[in-house]
Amino acid sequence: MDPITLTIGLLGIVFGTVTLVLRFINPEKLGKLEAMKKIFGEKAGNIVHLVSYSLVPIAFGLVLIFDSFPKQ
Repeated sequence: MDPITLTIGLLGIVFGTVTLVLRFINPEKLGKLEAMKKIFGEKAGNIVHLVSYSLVPIAFGLVLIFDSFPKQ
């Protein structure tokens, strides 16, 4: 098992999860969210922010976690 890859994967999942939770609890803390809403509009800005700051880091983290375990 590669501990560095595992750690980076866990950090990616934590970052994505925190931004996902903050979207619902306190979206004012997400400065980029408001900027993306101004640039892309309300709906598209939400989608772009969700994908780039929540879904991609979570997916990246999962890939790294699976990659950190030895192959048989």
